[in-house]
Amino acid sequence: MTFTIDTDNNIAVHAGVPASAANGQSFASYQELAKLATGWPAARMIDTWNSFAGVTPFDDLRPVKRFTNRKIAVARIWAAVQRLSADAAEPAREVAPAAKPAKKPASKAPRRTWARNGATEPGGSKKGDVLALMKRAKGATLTEIMKLTGWQRHTVRGFVSLLRSKGGEKIESLKNAAGYRIYRMAK
Repeated sequence: MTFTIDTDNNIAVHAGVPASAANGQSFASYQELAKLATGWPAARMIDTWNSFAGVTPFDDLRPVKRFTNRKIAVARIWAAVQRLSADAAEPAREVAPAAKPAKKPASKAPRRTWARNGATEPGGSKKGDVLALMKRAKGATLTEIMKLTGWQRHTVRGFVSLLRSKGGEKIESLKNAAGYRIYRMAK
């Protein structure tokens, strides 16, 4: 297959070498297209691609405003041109009708109740581990919680804040004699 592209970026497929390519340039391989495209401005490659996008055999292609680089542009144009030759070689087959969407949307999974009423999560989660530390009589230091969970200071403070506001937990925050922050469940 040989392809020709004219000055209006119209690409035609030919079974053999075209007799006259006075109005355009011809190419038969990716390398030949890449060689031709070296002289093209970026706008011509964009126009060439966008001439494919949305047209009947190319419904899945979307228009672009720019390409990352020339190599990608040529590769995408070449892939589209290959589809032209495939369309010219074999007749179109009938397409099955698209499936109709479901009338009723899928139901959402029920929310987990343990997140709302402050209960310990099942399965030994970080939340459950932190709550267990805070329930001790002496509470848990910020450093202990950070070691246990692998979180940073600001993450631990945010977590404790959420436990107070959304989780409904009564948590005391105080400093011990050494000056370390301690979090403890209020009794």
